[in-house]
Amino acid sequence: MHHQSVFSPTRILRAVFCAAALLLLAGCDIKVVDLTPKVLPENPSRIYTFGLRAEPKSTKVLMDSISARLVVDGQTFEMKTGALGAGIFEYEYQLPAGRDELAYYYIVDYAVENRAGISRRREYGEITRTRVVGRYVFTMETNRGPVGARISVVGRGFGNADVVRFDDQPVRTVNESVNALSFYVPAVETGRNYRVTLVGAAGTSPIGTFRVDPAVLSVSPERLALTQGGSQSLTFTLPAPAPFGGQMLDITTDVPDSVIMPEVLVPEGQNTITVDVTGGKPGSGNLFLKGYGSTGEITVPVTVQ
Repeated sequence: MHHQSVFSPTRILRAVFCAAALLLLAGCDIKVVDLTPKVLPENPSRIYTFGLRAEPKSTKVLMDSISARLVVDGQTFEMKTGALGAGIFEYEYQLPAGRDELAYYYIVDYAVENRAGISRRREYGEITRTRVVGRYVFTMETNRGPVGARISVVGRGFGNADVVRFDDQPVRTVNESVNALSFYVPAVETGRNYRVTLVGAAGTSPIGTFRVDPAVLSVSPERLALTQGGSQSLTFTLPAPAPFGGQMLDITTDVPDSVIMPEVLVPEGQNTITVDVTGGKPGSGNLFLKGYGSTGEITVPVTVQ
């Protein structure tokens, strides 16, 4: 009769697998939560706070036994208990000169108490990368407004090549300084939110979410009858004074060779503006103002004779 050896490869692999599984199960009493941002705003001292939260998943964990270390470039640093509560650990790391990116991970040691007594255990956080950026956004003046409103953005490291985008669509951007810029809300569909980002030589930075609200606007006269080379006044009236920076009216036409008119910007603090529209080549078409009226667009018929 043939007898299978108790040391067969199949049984050995099964035993190794079971032992590894038990080891993994025994070491999952704490969850390591990384509190360090993946993008760090640059500061003159080049000192950055790395933090973690050790979350016990079992009442067997002895809170007083928890300690944490930060590992960067093969160097280990003892972390201190943070001021935000139990289980929070921090370390003030000074980034070496010439570096703007690094990889790190955490080591958390702790003890658990069970029927067999007290045993020491260790958890490792995932290897993570973070980078230091010289350009970043602090805040957007507001997160909603009508088409044409000028919205301010405050931050650091802005450049002349930076352009604001609404859902990847470039919008008119005014670069005021390295710490401030503004943009005009584009003529897009109203009543919905748009993802706003800043794109430039330094890459892409998220700004936030902006909701474009419908706005009321009256136009007088309601249609234009022009002669070639002749002019007629067109008045735009808002229900309330234009906000800081004025309110841009995004006006387009389907007869660009027949209509000659300036850019329309309602001045800050005012609610009306009048411009002269001049007739070009003979033809007929319309002026369009998106983002206004009950239908989201106002149309002004134009005829040039």
